[in-house]
Amino acid sequence: MEYAKTKDILHVMQLLGHKNIQNTLIYTHLVNFKEDEYIAKVAHTEDEICKLVEAGFEYVCDYNGNKIFRKRK
Repeated sequence: MEYAKTKDILHVMQLLGHKNIQNTLIYTHLVNFKEDEYIAKVAHTEDEICKLVEAGFEYVCDYNGNKIFRKRK
């Protein structure tokens, strides 16, 4: 699950305490990458932000003064 969130195999290797990357790579086969498809939306106002959060979107970041949200397909 950590790899699915971060996409950082070295982080997962360190987290699991593996000395060999091959041991860690075994766990990537358990990840269903099709679940990583998202719908992205941009909010410009507080009202838009509230509607996106109520619809199940999660905040990602700010970009050029706008808030970007995403939701799994």
